[in-house]
Amino acid sequence: MLRLTRAPNIAIAALWVDFLRQAGIAASMQRYYLGAVAGELPPDQCLPEVWLTHDHQEAEARALLRDLSQVPQRRWLCRCGEMVEGGFEECWRCGLPMPT
Repeated sequence: MLRLTRAPNIAIAALWVDFLRQAGIAASMQRYYLGAVAGELPPDQCLPEVWLTHDHQEAEARALLRDLSQVPQRRWLCRCGEMVEGGFEECWRCGLPMPT
């Protein structure tokens, strides 16, 4: 087993592990409950960690997480004239769906 990275919180760690698993990489989260003792232990020692089952998948896993962190944000102009940014698929002004 190999520690791939530390995550800033449990939610992000869970997302990373799920993303890696969907790509066929055996990954797990460690230190899931250690956040409860933050303050008793140094905070950086309480962060959740993403671990790989197979060391030979490290390069692929790091590349996937790097690509995940660099996903471009969409930007589109709704028919009502509102500029919609980010991952929204509906206009927040009028509720129309993003054009295909």
